[in-house]
Amino acid sequence: MTVSQQIPVATLGVPRIGRRRELKFALESYWSRKSSAADLLTTAKALRAASWEEQHDRGVSKIPSNDFSLYDHVLDTAAMVGAVPSRYGWNGGEVPLDVYFAMARGNQGRTQDCGQPGHEHTAYEPNLTAMEMTKWFDTNYHYIVPELEDDQTFALSSTKSVDYFLEAKALGIHTRPVILGPVTFLKLAKSPAEGFNPIALLPRLLPVYEQLLRRLSLSGADWVQIDEPALVLDLNPNERAALEFAYGQLSKAAPELKIMLATYFGSLGDNLETAISLPVAGLHLDLVRAPEQLETVGRLAPKDLVLSLGLIDGRNVWRANLPAILDRIKPIVAGWPLDRVEIAPSCSMLHVPIDLRMETALDEDIRSWLAFAADKTDELVVLAEALSKGRDAVADALNASAEVAAARATSTKVHDPLVEGRIASINSGMKHRKSAFSERTRVQAGALSLPPFPTTTIGSFPQTPEVRKARSAHAKGRLSYVDYETFLKKETKAAIRWQEEIGLDVLVHGEFERNDMVQHFGEQLSGFAFTQHAWVQSYGSRYVRPPIIFGDVSRPNPMTVRWWQFAQSLTEKPVKGMLTGPVTILNWSFVRDDVPRPEACRQIALAIRDEVRDLERSGARMIQIDEAAFREGLPLRKSDWKVYLDWAVECFRLASTGVKDATQIHTHMCYSEFNEIIDAIAEMDADVISIETSRSKMELLDAFTNSKYPNEIGPGVYDIHSPRVPEVAEISALLMLARERLSDAQLWVNPDCGLKTRKWEEVRPALTNMVAAARALREKV
Repeated sequence: MTVSQQIPVATLGVPRIGRRRELKFALESYWSRKSSAADLLTTAKALRAASWEEQHDRGVSKIPSNDFSLYDHVLDTAAMVGAVPSRYGWNGGEVPLDVYFAMARGNQGRTQDCGQPGHEHTAYEPNLTAMEMTKWFDTNYHYIVPELEDDQTFALSSTKSVDYFLEAKALGIHTRPVILGPVTFLKLAKSPAEGFNPIALLPRLLPVYEQLLRRLSLSGADWVQIDEPALVLDLNPNERAALEFAYGQLSKAAPELKIMLATYFGSLGDNLETAISLPVAGLHLDLVRAPEQLETVGRLAPKDLVLSLGLIDGRNVWRANLPAILDRIKPIVAGWPLDRVEIAPSCSMLHVPIDLRMETALDEDIRSWLAFAADKTDELVVLAEALSKGRDAVADALNASAEVAAARATSTKVHDPLVEGRIASINSGMKHRKSAFSERTRVQAGALSLPPFPTTTIGSFPQTPEVRKARSAHAKGRLSYVDYETFLKKETKAAIRWQEEIGLDVLVHGEFERNDMVQHFGEQLSGFAFTQHAWVQSYGSRYVRPPIIFGDVSRPNPMTVRWWQFAQSLTEKPVKGMLTGPVTILNWSFVRDDVPRPEACRQIALAIRDEVRDLERSGARMIQIDEAAFREGLPLRKSDWKVYLDWAVECFRLASTGVKDATQIHTHMCYSEFNEIIDAIAEMDADVISIETSRSKMELLDAFTNSKYPNEIGPGVYDIHSPRVPEVAEISALLMLARERLSDAQLWVNPDCGLKTRKWEEVRPALTNMVAAARALREKV
């Protein structure tokens, strides 16, 4: 490699939310009608400008545009191509903002008085259900699933990518627009037509993409980044042929516009030949998840193909060992011309927090081991400088990186011999319940005496402004421990009383003392660190601050027993003990990268096992161990599934099986396709599983039906991710669909997920209607 010019640095995509969550607050203000669309768009524009300027100032030469979204980039793509389901009443043209948000969130429907005495109210907003939502590949980011008909038509209905390019251009910043590729878009879509393959719509879809590329070229764009993460999945010959057809067409749409084809989240594997044969100018590789592919791609790729090297982890928060990265790649790229290389993160940095400098309260050692999006950008620049000008040009940065890596590897804050010894003592008897489910269920039925179709919730109740205000005041020392405890007891007591009033059969304490279902536990476990401002988008305006697992994990003291005991003392009805499962804690945390994930998960599982046994000793008859992210950790390639499922099931069983037959173990799973992992779910052997099914109209239950799943199931009967309040008839209809798939003895009645993010004015009528629907079903049966 000749040292004569600077290798370009690309970021692929950056967080959208703003350092102080400006987008969240602007969105929620608009949704609650406290501000206008103009106010929202002004805030969004300012966030984009600040991001572009910061990347430019840090030395990024391939700055992305159109990586910003008001809600979700897959939803943006659906709007771009006019894939708006008919129920939203869109008749062509630019997709309006309220239609866009209705697709994402649904719409309760509202009425207004026409002002004439004696006249009935007149509806002016329809009652609309949201589109389905699920996880983006194996991340904790949720995307809106496109809905396509077999007679679907497409039209360019949003020029956002062009508009944002011109917006940056007006600021003097030349960007590389980012769009989701047509094959990945179709592969992620669903159709109500049974057996219909959305990939068949590709010939109808491509003209829209071609039109968009021509507009970008006319606007002055010289490169466009087209994301096709589907290339790291198991693809069939038809899907590979679709990629060849698509890029054969797109490469001719605007010949002067160069395409950087971006793949990430894994290895190209058996799709490598297809990827390097496509008529594109550049190819991005995830060399964090799949470092082994660089040598093969570098050897086989056309000599004029620009390779974007994804060297810095875009999904985790650990500071990179820059000298080690250079040692690994330098021999491979040594003979390449500089104009054939870009340096980039493994994927968009959407999945990591923005700026480590804001974390002033972190332990200094732990802080020194971390890198957030802004810091990762600096790491990219150092690597590019080292490859372009030689290591001496950035010697100080490289030396500092090596010193930090060495300090972390030997830190006593990371390694605990007692935890290591306990892991070594795990035996097979710790992974099984005493009796089979067929025996346990009879014991539990006698002990619990529940009615048919028992009603419950998933766990949390609304975290109202008052709850958040009290928590914040206590954290800042403005509310004493005694006063905060008094407040929490008052909220818990009110929740118990209200659940009794509406007639729920199994109660929850509401989790008012908890900030987050993972953070609450991590804060009480050793080996975890927490941040103040390290927010990451989960969906829409829902952001999370994932814990950071930096060392060996153990449980110093009971974590939930005291609050469960208080709640149970208020009622004769059973109150569930509520825990987050080990796999979910792992998958929703930033996990240490110095030990295998299964080992880290087993450590967490043993800590949760201790808590389960303490709850049982305290009198808990039901304990829910949520594994909302169980499927989320599933490898993208089926050939890797068994290894993951084996250790994930093992960890759940380690956490859950140390109880008596009479203790009923529940679990909860979010937005997941269960068909292909149903055997593993059965192996978990939870007595009751609750799942999301309302948006899919109970279709997700087919997996449980086809496999003859024997245990009990609570299919969610209303969508908590939408502000809509379902009517009794709507819930009853879903219950009837569930009864077509499950026996009555199996069926529980509950919402899709926890109610933390909803408002009481939505929750109260929704749960009241849910209980009414269950009672009506009991009477009918």
